[in-house]
Amino acid sequence: MMSGLAGSKVLVNNAGVYEEHPITTVDYEAWQAAWRRTINVTFCAVRHMLGRGGRIVNVSSRGAFRGEPSFPAYGASKAGLNSFGQSLAQALAPHGISVTTVAPGFVATDMAAELLDGPGGDAIRGQSPLNRAAGAEEVARVVAFLAEPGTEYARLIL
Repeated sequence: MMSGLAGSKVLVNNAGVYEEHPITTVDYEAWQAAWRRTINVTFCAVRHMLGRGGRIVNVSSRGAFRGEPSFPAYGASKAGLNSFGQSLAQALAPHGISVTTVAPGFVATDMAAELLDGPGGDAIRGQSPLNRAAGAEEVARVVAFLAEPGTEYARLIL
């Protein structure tokens, strides 16, 4: 892990395991795995960015704000990622490390395909003022923009 980050100045956190895991039947280790990976990779990346500066872009989800009854760890991990990002933004700005979090609605990916193509697809698309799911490329362009030098001020708006 550490050697792969040696020259890195940008970290994109897009952790979130979207597997059905009702709290009444889920295994504790599976519940915690995605969150631990997110924190561990961030810790290692920050160690490499200290003294050099860098950018951390977290990809959250609408699930962080509305709850996910059948996928609670996903919603909780994304909500936690939002707070984690706000805390890191304040702690790391003096070190030249900018942190921001984006929270797209539904994105047309393999993970969302079954829901978007199913009977509730129209209702899901109707949650957006554009009446569609975002394309992965659209989200990637926002993330790429926030990873560029000169966009630091956008990260300071909390």
